[in-house]
Order: sequence, then structure tokens, then C-alpha cells
Amino acid sequence: SGFTVEYHNNYKLVTVTTPWQGAEDALVYLLVQCGTPAPDSVLATATIEVPVNTVVSMSTSFLPHLTSQDLLDKVVAVDSALYTSNETIIAGVADGAIAEIGGGGGGTEPDIEKLIDLEPELVLSQRFSADDTVYPAMQQAGLPVVIDADFLDATPLGVAEWGKFISVFFNTEAVAQESFDGVNTRYEAVATLAKSAESQPTVFANTPFSGTWYMPGGASYVATLIRDAGGAYLWADDETTGSIMLSLEEVLDTAVDADYWVNIFQNTAADVLALDERLDEFAAFQSGQMYTNNARLNVNYGSDFYENGYANPDVLLSDLVKIFHPDLLPDHELYYYAPLSQ
Repeated sequence: SGFTVEYHNNYKLVTVTTPWQGAEDALVYLLVQCGTPAPDSVLATATIEVPVNTVVSMSTSFLPHLTSQDLLDKVVAVDSALYTSNETIIAGVADGAIAEIGGGGGGTEPDIEKLIDLEPELVLSQRFSADDTVYPAMQQAGLPVVIDADFLDATPLGVAEWGKFISVFFNTEAVAQESFDGVNTRYEAVATLAKSAESQPTVFANTPFSGTWYMPGGASYVATLIRDAGGAYLWADDETTGSIMLSLEEVLDTAVDADYWVNIFQNTAADVLALDERLDEFAAFQSGQMYTNNARLNVNYGSDFYENGYANPDVLLSDLVKIFHPDLLPDHELYYYAPLSQ
């Protein structure tokens, strides 16, 4: 829901309707086919000649799409290789073929001078609020920076469909469409299967952090996955697409008897209990029906759930169906999810 594409004779107009949370204006990108004149009448945030030959990826969520569209050889830099599971990127950084410029998962400001020296034809980035100074700094340096707002799409298929957004800069739309069609077909098939379940177990998610429980809103990505997997999410009536800030007492009041507890960051029940000893009051804790979505972590605790999982929500959905309704998918083995060790 976050972008549109208009095709003209020798150019495309790509509009990102809400580039960051609270943005008042859309961003418009003019993509001109190589060797053809740009139109004079179009006002754009940035003009990019396509197909792009060199790209900087500022988020791990872009990498699965660059991989599926066979574009990794175009990547000249990433924000950081610390948290990615992409072996091509890790190897490229290790041998110096791909630069690390900061400004993303590494928690550092980007090296603008290094970016300028690379002379990339495209910088794929994100901006999470108007207070984020990274995007303006890259703009002021004259870099061809484009905002990819995949994380603002509230549905799993919506987030995955941002692979099409990336494709317009490389003229790989047909490949992106085929890839998404496969994900969409598999997702819908599993969701339809889940609807045949005889019951809907009750579910809640996440763990408290610094005294606050950031519970996924009822219209959020996680809530949609739980619903489509045949789970009864206990905050489903809420209309928030982000998180709801709750106290532990409020969560206990609603979810103390819930059947399943998912998207736990910790890997063991002991680690969960170390957060607050009252967490053992949940029925899901006592029955052991607790699941982490971080079964695939790299050595720096980078979670593949937020990388390849976002591009493959059909697998995420299959995992949850296997958890809630194991008889429906007897041959599926959990991939991004895993039960917490006792």
C-alpha cells in the first residue's frame, strides 16, 4: 500500500506515499531509461537513470530481493554486515569488494565521504521519523538516495511486495512479479488451510522491555500473521498498526490463560523468567508453549526473521500454523520459529 508506479514512454514515476512515520508529503522519483532524455515537466525528489548498475543497501530487508532478482553483483556497499545472514554480502565485505559505510544496523552514522567516493547510482535507505538526520545528510551531499518504506506496510504480503519497488530501479519487474506471485500463492494456500482448523487457540506476543510490554497492535504485521495462521490474537480488536505500550499487569489480566506465547526474543525459559519472576504466571509459560521467532540468528545476534523472513511470509505463516495446528502441516519443520528451551 505504500508506493505506486506510473509507466511512460521512456520513464517511470515512482511515488512513496508515506516514506516515514508521520510524513506529511509523498516522495516522487523519476526513473529515466538510460540514454533517453528526461521530461522537463516532472518535479521529482530525485532523478535516477535506470537500469542502475551500482547500489548501496542500507537495510538487511532489501537483500533478499536483491538476491532473488540476481542483483547482488550490483551491491557496492552496505550499512553493516554484522547482522545479515547473506553469505555473499558477508564474503564481499570480508574481501573488500563491498564497503561498510555505517548508518544502519551497526548503530553508527554513515560515512558520507566514503559514500561520495563510491559514486553509487542508487542508495536504498529508510527513514523512521522526521528526526532522523541520516537521510537529509545524504541528500545534502547530492547522493542518489531513495527511501524504501517496506517496514510501514502492516501486512506480511504487503511488506514482501516491496521487492517490486526495488525492481523498478533495475528493470527487473518481471522477475520480482514472478517471485512475489509464488510467495502470494503459497501464503494464501496455507492461510486457507488454517481456516479449516476446528479451533482457534488464544495467542499473545513479545516480552517486556524496561518495564513496558510493547504488544503488537491488532492491525499490525504480527497480528495479521497470527490471524492468518488460525490463532485468536488477544488484541485483535485494537486498530493500531504499530505497538501498544502496556504494563505487565495489563498483559497478565488479558493473557494469563492464553494457549500460546510467540515472538519471544529470549531463547530459554530461564532467560524469560530473569526479566520478571511474575512471567511464570502465564499458562503458556507453565505449559511450555513459548516460541521464539529468532531460531535463525547469526553470530552477532542478527535475526533472519527480519531479513529473509520479511521476504518469505509464507514460511513464517507455515511455522505458526505448525505451532497452532500441527496436524494441518505434518511435514513442515519449523524454520524461523522454535520452542524455547526449558
